[in-house]
Amino acid sequence: MVNKLKTWVEISQKAIAGNIKTVRSFLKPKTKLWAVVKSNAYGHGLLAFSLTANKSGVDGFCVDSVLEGLKLRENGIKKPILVLGPTLPHLLKEVENKSITVTISNFEALDNFIKSRKKPKFHLKIDSGMHRQGFYLKDIPRVIKLLKTSRIGEFLAGMYTHFASAKDINYPAYTDMQFEIFQKASDRIKKSGFSNIIFHAAATGAILIDQKYHLDAVRSGIGLYGLWPSKELMIQKKDIKLNPVLSWHVLISEIKNLKKGDFVGYDLVEQVTKSVKMAVLPIGYWHGFPRSLSGIGEILIKCRSARVLGRVSMDLVVVDASGINCKVGDRAVIIGRQNGNEISVSDVAQKSGTTHYEFATRINPLIERVIK
Repeated sequence: MVNKLKTWVEISQKAIAGNIKTVRSFLKPKTKLWAVVKSNAYGHGLLAFSLTANKSGVDGFCVDSVLEGLKLRENGIKKPILVLGPTLPHLLKEVENKSITVTISNFEALDNFIKSRKKPKFHLKIDSGMHRQGFYLKDIPRVIKLLKTSRIGEFLAGMYTHFASAKDINYPAYTDMQFEIFQKASDRIKKSGFSNIIFHAAATGAILIDQKYHLDAVRSGIGLYGLWPSKELMIQKKDIKLNPVLSWHVLISEIKNLKKGDFVGYDLVEQVTKSVKMAVLPIGYWHGFPRSLSGIGEILIKCRSARVLGRVSMDLVVVDASGINCKVGDRAVIIGRQNGNEISVSDVAQKSGTTHYEFATRINPLIERVIK
């Protein structure tokens, strides 16, 4: 299949399995490991990643939308699925039929759930300091009253929160404050008779920082893709090996020579100061290679770095291949390794002025994900 594609993303089954094993090694024996595969599995491909993770032993999946959850069910995944994002009322029937669990994080959503004829299992989300989705601690008495008076408590399957800054071992204060608030909310829910539910708080950062955050389940996203939540944690946990799952490749589509003084690309922003061998690559900002890499981005060709010349176009990039023995049809690496050289997601993200989270999730979902 790869030979028929001009650009593609490779997904390593070995890396997925290894990262799952590594993350699981930090967990308490009874703690469940849920893979966070929202946003097209952080750009890795929802099915390409999830089907491999399913075989590699995760206990469940977290998605952003009902659409993602249904896609997993349609492709044979039977393990628990939790929708982290909001679910529109008219979709409650469909998720109930497919045994997909939803999140309820505000009173409007709770009211819609009460009114719905079909009621799937749900988790409550607590805002312990992230200040996005979730009920405040002061809302818990009202929530408990509604759970009991409307008789929807039987559908409550879990409760969770999300940490804002669990990325540095040396600065735990805010995470600990959030955890304390969540524990208070959990205690109130338990004392009201809802003790037989799942409590969870930790994502990858908190998983690696301290077991006290693990509770009944953890939600690991970035770590399962072989990436780190932060540089600080990567340094602090340098003995841990996470292997990048994703690599991105493209074939050279054209090669030509530029003479001194020629301009390259839109708006004449780059004029070469010497003779240059240029290679054209059929990718651009539509594919997820951002315009901010114009003139500064690098691609690996034959294990050597080739700098982007001029503007990144919608569907094309030109690079300086001077001194590189390459031809049309040769493979170039946007993200990944060529022998001993590597361009990581973090490298490209930093150069383009964003994070590895954003760069990976912006790789166009229409690009084929090839499982290797």
